[in-house]
Formats: sequence, structure tokens, C-alpha cells
Amino acid sequence: MRDFACPNCGQRLAFENSRCLSCAHDIGFDLASRSFLIVGPDGSTASVDPAVSQDPLAVAAPPLPESRRCANVHIAGCNWLVAADGPGPLCRSCSLTRTRPGASASFQAHSQFAAAEAAKRRLVVELVELGLPITDRIADPDRGLVFDLLSSEHEPVITGHADGVITLDLAEGDDVHREQLRVSMDEPYRTLLGHFRHETGHYYFFVLAETGPARSEFERLFGDPDTDYQAALDRHYSQGAPAGWEQDYVSSYATMHPAEDWAETFAHYLHIRDTLDTAAAFGIAPAGATADHPLAGDAGFDRIIELWLPLAWSLNMINRSMGHSDLYPFVLAPHVLDKMRLVHRLVAVAVPA
Repeated sequence: MRDFACPNCGQRLAFENSRCLSCAHDIGFDLASRSFLIVGPDGSTASVDPAVSQDPLAVAAPPLPESRRCANVHIAGCNWLVAADGPGPLCRSCSLTRTRPGASASFQAHSQFAAAEAAKRRLVVELVELGLPITDRIADPDRGLVFDLLSSEHEPVITGHADGVITLDLAEGDDVHREQLRVSMDEPYRTLLGHFRHETGHYYFFVLAETGPARSEFERLFGDPDTDYQAALDRHYSQGAPAGWEQDYVSSYATMHPAEDWAETFAHYLHIRDTLDTAAAFGIAPAGATADHPLAGDAGFDRIIELWLPLAWSLNMINRSMGHSDLYPFVLAPHVLDKMRLVHRLVAVAVPA
């Protein structure tokens, strides 16, 4: 994630900001430029006072297309902008949500929905930064990417993926609920963003690796993705992970099935790339670690890991200094890195020329 600044006064902004706390101007995030713009009283960038500008001596940038606030500004706390001549009132991230809590849902469900959308916006920015294609349900009605964000207040919801549909139990937005599950399932890490990255990994399997030359390389490293999933699920929850799994898998859950191994590895690749990107933006990692910097091929992957290992160690030690558990409590064994290297290669191939 980048280090953002108010276009009016230069005050640092968090990715979630909708107003600059220094100059009090309303702002909105523009995905195309990955920057914040000033928003006028009517929620549009077109109504901004021309006198509002940054440094008067700075070279003027090309004007951006007129835009307006996403229609989910209130229901989801969305701070993104939508092109005024775009196809609808929702931003790129919100438009991917097919189902959400209705008007009669509880305050808690709506609060959890807003938290889930905030995490999803971070996911979408990273996918765009990495150049991964996001094909929605309009472009591909059968397997396009879409999210069902459902409340389990009154009926069970199973978080998962099926043919491009990512379902999330919004109870994962409740810290107590999520922590109870994390402990009961013996997971070192469990977050909303982690769920989105994992389930999106399933979607990108059939985008990147299901067919073509990548399929044989996938099977060599991960195994046969057509192995009976239910049998693997039953075995995993009755027997647990095999002894010594740390040498071949990034997590115990990855041992369950080749599809889960891929999704876990893909999610960790996104964890690493985004954390490096953020660290570089704030000067605690080299500038070459950013997502928009060419890091293609095996040499690029080696550079990513070369930068990541000391950063992860440092972050873990900082967390311990604050009395917290390790920020990244995982070991990247050589075979795990081989799997992640394949993810890196396929992500690079997917980037439009």
C-alpha cells in the first residue's frame, strides 16, 4: 500500500480516509491513479473550487476525468470514486459484491459488512497493482469474480469459493468470533483480508493455472487438483496435518488438498507483496520492493524473498517488543518457495503487455 497525501495541503492520509483532518477537505480515492482527489460539496470532483490546489509552483498534472463518490459511501463507508460517465453508481470494488445484508439486518451485520468491504478494497487495489485481471460477472456470467457477503445471524454461512463466487461469513468481521475460531482451529493467522486473499486464490487458479502449460507445472508442485475434495476434507479434520508438513507447506491447512495448498500459497504471496510495498512506501524497505517496480522472472522473485525475510524477522521482533505474537508466524521452506515462485511466474504472465 502506498503512502498517500492530501492533494490540497500535503497531509499524510490513510487508505481509509474520506476527509483530510488537517485542511478538512473531503477526499476520495481514485483507483485509476491510485491517489486521492478532493471532492466537492455535491460529492463530485467536478464541483471543486479551482482555487483549491497543491503547491502553486508545481507542474500541473493532466486533468483526471470527472468522478463522484461511490454510492456505498454510507452503507459500506466506501471512500472510493466512480467515473461520472461510468456504467453504474458503484466503485470497482463495491460493484463486485452481489449479495449483502438487507435493510432489515441488524446494526452488527451492517457494521461487519462495512469492515468486510474495507478489507476487500485493499484486496482489489493489490490485484490492480499486480496487474491481475479482474473479470466480473457481467463479462463472464458463469465464472466471473463476485462476492456474496452474508450474515450468519440467523442461518449458517460457509466461507468459501465456487466457480468465481466468493462467500464470506460476515461474522469474521467480529474480533471475538474470529479469534475464537483462530484458536479453536489452531491457526496462527486469521483476518478478513487473509480470507479474501485465500478465496481469491481459488478464483485465480482457473484464471492462471487450470489449463495450458501451467497445469503440468502446477501438478508437479501441488498435486492433482481434481483429487476428491470431500475425502481430503474429511481426512484433514479427522487426522490433521501429516508429521513434518512444515517442510512442504506454508500452513497446516495447505496440506488438506492441492487446491487449498495453491490458495494458501497465493494468499501468502499477496501478503508478502503488499507488506513489502507498504514498507517501501514508508522507507523501511528499499524502493525497488514496490508492486509497480519490475520484479519479473526468477531473479525478481529471488529479490522479493531477499527483501522479505529480514523484514519479516524485524516485524516479528517489533511485535514481540510490544508483547504481541509474531506478525508473520510462518516458515518459508525451500519447497514452499518453489510453489510461491510458480505463483510469481503466473502472475507476471497474466499482466497485460
